[in-house]
Amino acid sequence: DIERDISGQPADVRHAARQKFSQPKVEAFFAWSDQQLLRIPGKSNLAKAFRYGLNRAEAFSLFLTDGRVAIDNNPAERALRPIGIGRKNWLFAGADTGAETLARAMTIIETAKLNGLDPQAYLADVLDRIHDHMNPRLDELLPWNWTPKAVSQAEAA
Repeated sequence: DIERDISGQPADVRHAARQKFSQPKVEAFFAWSDQQLLRIPGKSNLAKAFRYGLNRAEAFSLFLTDGRVAIDNNPAERALRPIGIGRKNWLFAGADTGAETLARAMTIIETAKLNGLDPQAYLADVLDRIHDHMNPRLDELLPWNWTPKAVSQAEAA
């Protein structure tokens, strides 16, 4: 598998491998898709599916032009999974503002997880510190920059 072989490689290596191995396959697939449209009824669901893919060929092929781009969005899908699982629970968020607040909270929690943090420890520390934190330094409290208070005090000593 091409992507498995280049996983963890620098972007330029991934780009070169994709150009050499993946691009011909992707181009052949879209050419085949064009041919299939000529063989099936134009208003069928299958034709709609082929047109959907062909109309988005550029977006589907983005991973070929930039080695930094992942071939899929599985990490983002996994991050959103708890929201999908709890969908019925979110019905009881109250009003629209309650749902918006819940969405913001879930975004913070999932971003903390993606950065390898314990969301409960992160939120407890940030909520405790934010009122004393200087506005120009708020970026220090973002999940990708955050240092727990106990560690930052020990380092300061």
